[in-house]
Amino acid sequence: MLSINISTPFSVMDELKEKFKQRRLFFDLTQEGLSSKSGVSLGSIKRFESTGQVSLESLLKIALVIDCLDDFKLIAEPKSKPISSLDEILKVDKKPSKKRGSIK
Repeated sequence: MLSINISTPFSVMDELKEKFKQRRLFFDLTQEGLSSKSGVSLGSIKRFESTGQVSLESLLKIALVIDCLDDFKLIAEPKSKPISSLDEILKVDKKPSKKRGSIK
């Protein structure tokens, strides 16, 4: 049987909350200890570990304490476009890359 793995915001939140809890436990920290070291309120940490909901700033503060902050630098890295023909390989684009988006 073919299994399809489709990520949703909820499934990613669920995975993150579990991974962060496991890292907290790996560092032998209680929720209170993590709160104290990160500066994130105990209520926010409890909510994050139960629902996955947390502000980005709090998530990054927690990540700093449990030594995974650098992992966030990889999020949304530009990916190269897939090459679909030999002409694309040989084509030299002399236009400078855009610094801003445009309204479409």
